[in-house]
Amino acid sequence: MSGHGTPIPMTSHRADALTGVAEVPGDKSISHRSLILGAMAVGETKISGLLEGEDVLDTAKAMQAFGAEVLNHGGGNWSVFGVGVGGFAEPDNVIDCGNSGTGVRLIMGTMATSPITVTFTGDASLNKRPMARVTDPLALFGAQAVGRSGGRLPMTIVGAADPVPVRYVVPVPSAQVKSAVLLAGLNAPGQTVVIEQEATRDHTERMLEGFGAEISTEETDEGRVITLAGRPELKPQVIAVPRDPSSAAFPVCAALITPGSDVLVPGIGLNPTRAGLFTTLREMGADLTYENERIEGGEPVADLRAKYSPDMKGIEVPPERAASMIDEYPVLSVVASFATGETMMAGVKELRVKESDRIDAMARGLRANGVAVREGEDWWAVTGLGPDGVPGGGTCESFLDHRIAMSFMVMGMAAQKPVSVDDGGPIATSFPIFEPLMTALGAKFTHE
Repeated sequence: MSGHGTPIPMTSHRADALTGVAEVPGDKSISHRSLILGAMAVGETKISGLLEGEDVLDTAKAMQAFGAEVLNHGGGNWSVFGVGVGGFAEPDNVIDCGNSGTGVRLIMGTMATSPITVTFTGDASLNKRPMARVTDPLALFGAQAVGRSGGRLPMTIVGAADPVPVRYVVPVPSAQVKSAVLLAGLNAPGQTVVIEQEATRDHTERMLEGFGAEISTEETDEGRVITLAGRPELKPQVIAVPRDPSSAAFPVCAALITPGSDVLVPGIGLNPTRAGLFTTLREMGADLTYENERIEGGEPVADLRAKYSPDMKGIEVPPERAASMIDEYPVLSVVASFATGETMMAGVKELRVKESDRIDAMARGLRANGVAVREGEDWWAVTGLGPDGVPGGGTCESFLDHRIAMSFMVMGMAAQKPVSVDDGGPIATSFPIFEPLMTALGAKFTHE
């Protein structure tokens, strides 16, 4: 069953050349943070290009429940009238974060240092995901959490009435954990310090600085030390959300493996903590170029042009790159299936606890379509079958995971036989226009 209703089976058929312009939605990470920081500022934050997928809309509803006024003007244009740091009201009802691990963890951090009690829940997939990685550091501020066994949702958090500042070393690379601690630190006195031994996406730090917080980052022998001064008055902003590199991954990868393709994907955020996939594809020999490189809203942006690349080779992806492309490994493994030789992906234990166990989910689906996969606890390797060598013909479980479903839809565009997923419904959580966008480029999808 889909967490969003009746399952929607989908089948992707071999496509002719994919051509045209793929205007993907706004960046999901920046969309979540725009709403949350807008709700913590004083005054009106104006947002354009907001991703209007279910995950982000659930975060918008949550901010309303905490007392912020959130207005949808249409066309991705939104306003948030914030209540200030420490100004959150206690919600009347349970906060439902749907499928969004990012949303729930960031919101937990945001409310953990206010004297309010909040109960969180989500869909079937989110309610299986571990929350202790966030609630453990939030307890250091003085917050209390009570949930189901294994630290799972539904969960109630009692915010700290008298929070204390925290110095926290993030045990595993996680932008969600880092961000939750920083957001909690906004309403704690003194300085909150987060130390990450491996850099993760830095949207929270960039946006906190943009909203007027006093925040600094220093590279030391300990790692990346981020220091935040508590209890600032955040100033409302005008935010143009760049387009999501994680969504861009799907039309880009589809073009690389589908004969004759030439696709332009404009306005993609190329923050170095997010662009690992594109670096990796180019190392494999992909015909992927950056055009019109520029800076927008403090973030590097470019138009991506992806062309059919029959000469891609398998490579060993550096483990230290994992944090900059953690959501893109599923679709990378599809591209690897059409390359020559083995692609090794190590240092990816985080994939075991995403919306699904993505290593297991992709390994099962790849094998069902004739691709050999080796896997371990924190690594996997795909043996490529060359540009026209993937048999296809399998049906894959999506495990309520949008990125698994979209990855196998990409595979079907270039496999010898159609590739199906049991439920494409979760795609709407992050990429609600995936099907019409890909169909306009030349993809052939059916619902059976």
